[in-house]
Amino acid sequence: MKSTLLNISFLCLLAWGSWAQDQQFTQFYSVPTAVSPAFAGASVQSRVSMQYRNQWAAIPGGFTSGNITFDQFMPNISSGIGMLVNYDQAGSGALRSTTVAIQYAYEARIKRNLFFRPALQLGYGQSSIDFTKLTFYDQMIREGADVSLEAGTIRPVNYYDMGAGMLLYSPKVWIGASASHLNAPDASLTNAATVLLPRKISVHGGYRMRLKGQSLRKLDHYMVFAANYLAQQEFDQLDLGFYYEYSPMILGIWYRGLPVKSNTYGYMNHDALSFLIGFQAGNYKVGYSYDLTISQLGIANSGGSHEVSLVYQWANKHNQRAKKIRIMPCAKF
Repeated sequence: MKSTLLNISFLCLLAWGSWAQDQQFTQFYSVPTAVSPAFAGASVQSRVSMQYRNQWAAIPGGFTSGNITFDQFMPNISSGIGMLVNYDQAGSGALRSTTVAIQYAYEARIKRNLFFRPALQLGYGQSSIDFTKLTFYDQMIREGADVSLEAGTIRPVNYYDMGAGMLLYSPKVWIGASASHLNAPDASLTNAATVLLPRKISVHGGYRMRLKGQSLRKLDHYMVFAANYLAQQEFDQLDLGFYYEYSPMILGIWYRGLPVKSNTYGYMNHDALSFLIGFQAGNYKVGYSYDLTISQLGIANSGGSHEVSLVYQWANKHNQRAKKIRIMPCAKF
Protein backbone atom coordinates (compact mmCIF):
# COMPACT_ATOMS: atom_id res chain seq x y z
CA MET A 1 0.00 0.00 0.00
CA LYS A 2 2.78 2.44 0.89
CA SER A 3 4.65 1.88 -2.38
CA THR A 4 1.38 2.31 -4.33
CA LEU A 5 0.69 5.68 -2.73
CA LEU A 6 4.26 6.76 -3.35
CA ASN A 7 3.92 5.82 -7.01
CA ILE A 8 0.70 7.81 -7.30
CA SER A 9 2.29 10.91 -5.76
CA PHE A 10 5.32 10.50 -7.95
CA LEU A 11 3.22 10.22 -11.11
CA CYS A 12 1.10 13.24 -10.25
CA LEU A 13 4.21 15.35 -9.86
CA LEU A 14 5.49 14.14 -13.20
CA ALA A 15 2.22 14.65 -15.02
CA TRP A 16 1.32 18.10 -13.75
CA GLY A 17 4.52 19.58 -12.39
CA SER A 18 6.36 22.10 -14.53
CA TRP A 19 9.73 20.91 -13.22
CA ALA A 20 9.76 17.61 -15.14
CA GLN A 21 13.13 17.00 -16.79
CA ASP A 22 14.38 14.94 -19.72
CA GLN A 23 16.11 11.67 -18.92
CA GLN A 24 19.92 11.81 -19.04
CA PHE A 25 22.25 9.03 -20.15
CA THR A 26 25.71 8.14 -18.87
CA GLN A 27 26.90 6.77 -22.22
CA PHE A 28 25.83 9.92 -24.03
CA TYR A 29 28.39 9.46 -26.83
CA SER A 30 27.25 5.93 -27.65
CA VAL A 31 24.17 7.58 -29.17
CA PRO A 32 25.58 11.01 -30.07
CA THR A 33 22.60 12.14 -32.15
CA ALA A 34 20.54 12.08 -28.93
CA VAL A 35 22.96 14.71 -27.55
CA SER A 36 22.77 16.94 -30.64
CA PRO A 37 21.42 16.66 -34.18
CA ALA A 38 24.78 18.07 -35.30
CA PHE A 39 26.25 14.55 -34.80
CA ALA A 40 23.96 13.14 -37.51
CA GLY A 41 26.26 11.60 -40.11
CA ALA A 42 29.38 12.55 -38.15
CA SER A 43 30.71 8.99 -38.27
CA VAL A 44 32.64 7.80 -41.31
CA GLN A 45 30.24 4.83 -41.42
CA SER A 46 26.49 4.33 -41.46
CA ARG A 47 25.34 3.70 -37.90
CA VAL A 48 22.48 2.20 -35.91
CA SER A 49 22.60 2.74 -32.14
CA MET A 50 20.46 1.43 -29.28
CA GLN A 51 20.56 2.41 -25.63
CA TYR A 52 18.65 1.28 -22.52
CA ARG A 53 18.78 2.81 -19.04
CA ASN A 54 17.29 1.58 -15.75
CA GLN A 55 17.39 4.58 -13.39
CA TRP A 56 17.54 3.87 -9.62
CA ALA A 57 16.97 0.13 -9.90
CA ALA A 58 16.05 -0.37 -6.21
CA ILE A 59 13.12 2.07 -6.27
CA PRO A 60 9.80 0.46 -7.33
CA GLY A 61 8.23 2.26 -10.25
CA GLY A 62 11.37 4.18 -11.16
CA PHE A 63 12.55 5.23 -14.61
CA THR A 64 13.39 3.18 -17.68
CA SER A 65 14.44 4.95 -20.86
CA GLY A 66 15.90 4.20 -24.24
CA ASN A 67 17.08 5.58 -27.56
CA ILE A 68 17.13 4.02 -31.01
CA THR A 69 18.88 5.97 -33.78
CA PHE A 70 20.08 5.76 -37.35
CA ASP A 71 22.39 8.23 -39.08
CA GLN A 72 24.49 8.42 -42.23
CA PHE A 73 26.75 10.90 -44.01
CA MET A 74 26.02 11.89 -47.62
CA PRO A 75 29.24 13.30 -49.13
CA ASN A 76 27.60 14.37 -52.41
CA ILE A 77 25.68 17.10 -50.57
CA SER A 78 28.04 17.46 -47.57
CA SER A 79 25.23 16.56 -45.21
CA GLY A 80 24.27 14.08 -42.52
CA ILE A 81 20.79 12.72 -41.92
CA GLY A 82 19.43 10.91 -38.89
CA MET A 83 16.36 9.50 -37.18
CA LEU A 84 15.88 9.30 -33.42
CA VAL A 85 13.29 7.41 -31.38
CA ASN A 86 13.29 8.16 -27.65
CA TYR A 87 11.04 6.58 -25.04
CA ASP A 88 10.68 7.03 -21.29
CA GLN A 89 8.58 5.15 -18.72
CA ALA A 90 8.01 6.11 -15.09
CA GLY A 91 5.95 4.80 -12.22
CA SER A 92 5.81 1.08 -13.08
CA GLY A 93 5.48 2.00 -16.73
CA ALA A 94 2.25 3.93 -16.23
CA LEU A 95 3.55 7.32 -17.41
CA ARG A 96 4.98 6.98 -20.92
CA SER A 97 6.55 9.45 -23.29
CA THR A 98 7.77 8.77 -26.82
CA THR A 99 9.38 11.07 -29.38
CA VAL A 100 10.23 10.37 -33.01
CA ALA A 101 12.52 12.92 -34.69
CA ILE A 102 14.28 13.45 -38.00
CA GLN A 103 17.62 15.27 -38.12
CA TYR A 104 19.64 17.13 -40.71
CA ALA A 105 23.20 18.46 -40.37
CA TYR A 106 25.19 20.37 -42.98
CA GLU A 107 28.97 19.99 -42.89
CA ALA A 108 31.12 22.96 -43.93
CA ARG A 109 34.88 22.53 -44.30
CA ILE A 110 36.43 25.68 -42.85
CA LYS A 111 40.00 24.69 -43.60
CA ARG A 112 42.08 21.54 -43.73
CA ASN A 113 40.99 19.19 -40.90
CA LEU A 114 38.52 21.72 -39.42
CA PHE A 115 34.77 21.30 -39.94
CA PHE A 116 31.62 23.12 -38.78
CA ARG A 117 28.18 21.46 -38.63
CA PRO A 118 24.93 23.39 -38.02
CA ALA A 119 21.87 21.14 -37.60
CA LEU A 120 18.10 21.06 -37.13
CA GLN A 121 15.73 18.52 -35.61
CA LEU A 122 11.98 18.14 -35.98
CA GLY A 123 10.13 15.70 -33.78
CA TYR A 124 6.66 14.50 -32.86
CA GLY A 125 5.98 13.43 -29.27
CA GLN A 126 3.27 11.71 -27.26
CA SER A 127 2.72 11.30 -23.52
CA SER A 128 0.10 9.17 -21.80
CA ILE A 129 -0.80 7.40 -18.55
CA ASP A 130 -1.93 3.78 -18.34
CA PHE A 131 -4.48 3.82 -15.52
CA THR A 132 -4.71 0.03 -15.42
CA LYS A 133 -1.30 0.03 -13.73
CA LEU A 134 -2.32 2.44 -10.95
CA THR A 135 -4.58 2.32 -7.89
CA PHE A 136 -6.18 5.58 -6.71
CA TYR A 137 -7.90 6.46 -3.45
CA ASP A 138 -11.38 6.60 -5.00
CA GLN A 139 -10.96 2.97 -6.09
CA MET A 140 -10.13 1.94 -2.52
CA ILE A 141 -13.18 3.60 -0.99
CA ARG A 142 -15.39 2.15 -3.73
CA GLU A 143 -14.49 -1.41 -2.71
CA GLY A 144 -11.70 -1.85 -5.22
CA ALA A 145 -13.34 -0.45 -8.35
CA ASP A 146 -11.57 -1.41 -11.54
CA VAL A 147 -11.29 2.12 -12.94
CA SER A 148 -10.51 5.38 -11.14
CA LEU A 149 -12.72 8.44 -11.57
CA GLU A 150 -9.48 10.31 -12.25
CA ALA A 151 -9.17 8.50 -15.58
CA GLY A 152 -11.79 10.76 -17.14
CA THR A 153 -9.73 13.90 -16.51
CA ILE A 154 -6.58 12.66 -18.27
CA ARG A 155 -5.97 12.12 -21.97
CA PRO A 156 -2.92 11.40 -24.14
CA VAL A 157 -1.19 14.47 -25.49
CA ASN A 158 0.56 14.87 -28.84
CA TYR A 159 2.89 17.70 -29.76
CA TYR A 160 5.55 18.88 -32.19
CA ASP A 161 9.05 19.34 -30.83
CA MET A 162 11.91 21.31 -32.39
CA GLY A 163 15.64 21.32 -31.70
CA ALA A 164 18.92 22.57 -33.13
CA GLY A 165 22.64 22.08 -32.68
CA MET A 166 26.08 23.01 -33.92
CA LEU A 167 29.44 21.28 -33.82
CA LEU A 168 33.02 22.33 -34.54
CA TYR A 169 35.60 19.56 -34.81
CA SER A 170 39.13 18.68 -35.88
CA PRO A 171 40.96 15.32 -35.70
CA LYS A 172 41.73 15.87 -31.99
CA VAL A 173 39.17 18.28 -30.54
CA TRP A 174 35.42 18.81 -30.75
CA ILE A 175 33.08 21.37 -29.15
CA GLY A 176 29.39 21.87 -29.70
CA ALA A 177 26.06 23.05 -28.32
CA SER A 178 22.45 22.01 -28.77
CA ALA A 179 19.00 23.14 -27.70
CA SER A 180 15.89 20.97 -27.28
CA HIS A 181 12.20 21.91 -27.01
CA LEU A 182 12.82 25.24 -28.74
CA ASN A 183 9.10 25.70 -29.33
CA ALA A 184 8.28 24.82 -25.67
CA PRO A 185 5.40 22.45 -26.58
CA ASP A 186 2.47 21.96 -24.23
CA ALA A 187 2.77 18.42 -22.82
CA SER A 188 -0.03 18.63 -20.25
CA LEU A 189 -2.13 15.50 -19.82
CA THR A 190 -5.18 17.48 -18.71
CA ASN A 191 -7.15 20.37 -20.17
CA ALA A 192 -7.19 22.02 -16.75
CA ALA A 193 -3.51 23.03 -16.90
CA THR A 194 -0.75 23.98 -19.30
CA VAL A 195 2.63 22.28 -18.88
CA LEU A 196 5.27 23.55 -21.29
CA LEU A 197 8.30 21.35 -21.83
CA PRO A 198 11.21 23.47 -20.56
CA ARG A 199 13.97 24.20 -23.05
CA LYS A 200 17.14 22.18 -22.53
CA ILE A 201 20.63 23.46 -23.37
CA SER A 202 23.65 21.20 -23.80
CA VAL A 203 27.28 22.30 -24.21
CA HIS A 204 29.70 19.47 -24.93
CA GLY A 205 33.25 18.89 -26.03
CA GLY A 206 36.34 16.79 -25.66
CA TYR A 207 39.90 16.00 -26.61
CA ARG A 208 41.42 12.79 -27.95
CA MET A 209 45.05 12.15 -26.99
CA ARG A 210 47.11 9.47 -28.73
CA LEU A 211 49.27 7.48 -26.35
CA LYS A 212 51.18 5.56 -28.99
CA GLY A 213 50.98 4.62 -32.65
CA GLN A 214 51.79 6.47 -35.85
CA SER A 215 48.34 7.00 -37.32
CA LEU A 216 45.27 8.68 -35.84
CA ARG A 217 43.14 6.21 -37.75
CA LYS A 218 44.43 3.38 -35.57
CA LEU A 219 42.00 3.67 -32.69
CA ASP A 220 43.88 1.19 -30.53
CA HIS A 221 45.53 3.22 -27.76
CA TYR A 222 44.00 6.55 -26.78
CA MET A 223 42.89 8.63 -23.84
CA VAL A 224 39.69 10.59 -24.50
CA PHE A 225 38.57 13.40 -22.18
CA ALA A 226 34.99 14.62 -22.59
CA ALA A 227 32.40 16.80 -20.87
CA ASN A 228 28.71 17.51 -21.29
CA TYR A 229 26.96 20.39 -19.48
CA LEU A 230 23.15 20.35 -19.33
CA ALA A 231 20.74 23.03 -18.16
CA GLN A 232 16.96 22.71 -18.10
CA GLN A 233 14.77 25.15 -16.20
CA GLU A 234 16.35 25.62 -12.75
CA PHE A 235 18.30 22.35 -12.92
CA ASP A 236 21.76 21.85 -14.38
CA GLN A 237 24.54 19.27 -14.22
CA LEU A 238 27.95 18.44 -15.63
CA ASP A 239 29.18 15.06 -16.85
CA LEU A 240 32.97 15.02 -16.77
CA GLY A 241 35.33 12.11 -17.29
CA PHE A 242 37.57 10.11 -19.58
CA TYR A 243 37.83 6.90 -21.58
CA TYR A 244 40.86 4.72 -22.08
CA GLU A 245 40.70 3.00 -25.48
CA TYR A 246 42.89 -0.02 -26.08
CA SER A 247 41.30 -1.99 -28.89
CA PRO A 248 39.07 -3.92 -28.51
CA MET A 249 38.44 -2.76 -24.91
CA ILE A 250 37.28 0.62 -23.63
CA LEU A 251 37.27 1.60 -19.93
CA GLY A 252 35.90 4.83 -18.52
CA ILE A 253 34.98 6.71 -15.35
CA TRP A 254 32.67 9.71 -15.05
CA TYR A 255 31.51 12.21 -12.46
CA ARG A 256 28.03 13.71 -12.66
CA GLY A 257 27.21 16.81 -10.67
CA LEU A 258 28.07 20.46 -10.31
CA PRO A 259 30.02 20.93 -7.05
CA VAL A 260 30.43 24.71 -7.44
CA LYS A 261 26.75 25.22 -6.56
CA SER A 262 24.06 23.60 -4.44
CA ASN A 263 20.97 22.07 -5.98
CA THR A 264 17.47 23.51 -5.61
CA TYR A 265 17.01 21.62 -2.31
CA GLY A 266 20.04 23.17 -0.61
CA TYR A 267 22.33 20.11 -0.83
CA MET A 268 25.64 19.79 -2.65
CA ASN A 269 25.02 19.09 -6.31
CA HIS A 270 26.60 15.62 -6.47
CA ASP A 271 24.76 12.90 -8.36
CA ALA A 272 26.85 9.88 -9.31
CA LEU A 273 30.17 8.29 -10.13
CA SER A 274 29.87 6.18 -13.27
CA PHE A 275 32.00 3.24 -14.37
CA LEU A 276 32.04 1.98 -17.94
CA ILE A 277 33.34 -1.03 -19.80
CA GLY A 278 33.02 -1.38 -23.58
CA PHE A 279 34.00 -3.95 -26.17
CA GLN A 280 34.28 -3.77 -29.95
CA ALA A 281 34.01 -6.84 -32.18
CA GLY A 282 33.95 -6.23 -35.91
CA ASN A 283 31.16 -3.80 -36.74
CA TYR A 284 29.61 -4.11 -33.27
CA LYS A 285 30.26 -2.07 -30.13
CA VAL A 286 28.76 -3.00 -26.78
CA GLY A 287 28.92 -0.90 -23.61
CA TYR A 288 27.77 -1.29 -20.00
CA SER A 289 27.89 1.37 -17.31
CA TYR A 290 26.88 1.52 -13.65
CA ASP A 291 26.10 4.74 -11.81
CA LEU A 292 27.06 4.75 -8.14
CA THR A 293 24.71 7.22 -6.46
CA ILE A 294 26.54 9.80 -4.30
CA SER A 295 23.66 12.23 -3.81
CA GLN A 296 21.50 12.49 -0.69
CA LEU A 297 19.37 9.66 -2.09
CA GLY A 298 22.25 7.26 -1.39
CA ILE A 299 23.24 4.01 -3.02
CA ALA A 300 21.34 1.92 -0.45
CA ASN A 301 18.04 3.58 -1.39
CA SER A 302 18.57 3.95 -5.13
CA GLY A 303 20.45 0.76 -6.00
CA GLY A 304 22.35 2.78 -8.60
CA SER A 305 21.56 2.90 -12.30
CA HIS A 306 22.34 0.46 -15.10
CA GLU A 307 22.84 1.35 -18.74
CA VAL A 308 23.54 -0.80 -21.81
CA SER A 309 24.38 0.35 -25.34
CA LEU A 310 24.76 -1.43 -28.67
CA VAL A 311 26.13 0.18 -31.83
CA TYR A 312 26.36 -1.36 -35.30
CA GLN A 313 28.31 0.40 -38.06
CA TRP A 314 28.87 -0.55 -41.66
CA ALA A 315 30.72 0.97 -44.59
CA ASN A 316 29.59 1.66 -48.15
CA LYS A 317 31.22 3.38 -51.11
CA HIS A 318 30.02 6.80 -49.92
CA ASN A 319 31.52 6.15 -46.48
CA GLN A 320 34.87 5.19 -47.98
CA ARG A 321 35.03 8.42 -49.96
CA ALA A 322 34.25 10.53 -46.89
CA LYS A 323 36.75 8.64 -44.74
CA LYS A 324 39.64 9.98 -46.79
CA ILE A 325 39.00 13.58 -45.64
CA ARG A 326 37.03 13.27 -42.37
CA ILE A 327 38.21 12.00 -38.98
CA MET A 328 35.79 12.47 -36.07
CA PRO A 329 37.59 12.34 -32.68
CA CYS A 330 34.52 11.82 -30.46
CA ALA A 331 34.33 9.23 -27.71
CA LYS A 332 32.93 5.75 -28.33
CA PHE A 333 30.51 5.48 -25.41
